[in-house]
Amino acid sequence: MEEFMSKSRRLFIKNAGLGMLGVGSLSSFGWREMNNFLSKSDLISLTILHTNDMHSRIEAFPENHRKYPGQGGIVNVGRKIAEIRKFEPELLLLDAGDIFQGTPYFNEYGGELEFKLMSFLKYDCATIGNHDFDNGLDGFNRMLKHAEFPFANANYNFKDTILEGKIKPYKIIRKKGLKIGVFGLGVQLEGLVSKENYLETKYEDPIQKANEIATLLKEEEKCNLIVCLSHLGYSYKNTKVCDKDLAQKTAHIDLIIGGHTHTFLEKAEAFKNLQGNKVLVNQVGWSAINLGRVDFVFSKKENKILQEESAMFLRKNYANF
Repeated sequence: MEEFMSKSRRLFIKNAGLGMLGVGSLSSFGWREMNNFLSKSDLISLTILHTNDMHSRIEAFPENHRKYPGQGGIVNVGRKIAEIRKFEPELLLLDAGDIFQGTPYFNEYGGELEFKLMSFLKYDCATIGNHDFDNGLDGFNRMLKHAEFPFANANYNFKDTILEGKIKPYKIIRKKGLKIGVFGLGVQLEGLVSKENYLETKYEDPIQKANEIATLLKEEEKCNLIVCLSHLGYSYKNTKVCDKDLAQKTAHIDLIIGGHTHTFLEKAEAFKNLQGNKVLVNQVGWSAINLGRVDFVFSKKENKILQEESAMFLRKNYANF
């Protein structure tokens, strides 16, 4: 275990200087010049990096994998995060759930390695996916001591469970003088997760809870930006609640970072919320094959978002690691 952690750290450091490529993204030099300009103006830029459904994929898929040879893995995505931090030290790093389950590392360590690596990468917040219940509430609770970042979920009621009081509905994060509200939502557990794994956890209406929390974050907490970490899924052919619904049936949310359906979006999709304002929705597949990026530019004087841009770092950029 310790030997693998040491190896991972060396790999992150060794590869931090490799070139950065992405769909619709600016070059590293471009972002440096942009930040120099912004620092002398009324404007603030904020970079958000995000993952979802990493499923205990620590190392890349094998080179003989039929679909993703040499791609994916927290080690690989960590290389990209480390590189971007050189230019954006105050970036926001988030995950939309299903951190657990999928490789022998989870079977052996029960999530400890995943949480330690995410802590090393300095994740700011994550939400809970259905597979994060795979070792039960006790199993998840035992791993929490290894997570040096908070979990947020607003629609799982953990009253009378071992997680009561340990998972908050939202987290306030401050970056570059901005106040950012981050909250989480989870998918219906009944029929998806064994009852013995979630016990007395109650699922509550995600749309209703999202409106409650987003209104609180906007009107009471006075957040400059509101982000939802959603493990509901991007879209369905039936009436099941999804991120597209969430974007259009709520107010005050600026960005929805999704998970659960393993959807590869080349860039964030834009929707109109109940107030007619833009909401971005993004999801970057699974197994850390991709790393999502969304950049916002704020006006300090006007206290509003002026511009946003999204990018996805391509699968091929992780090959031959």
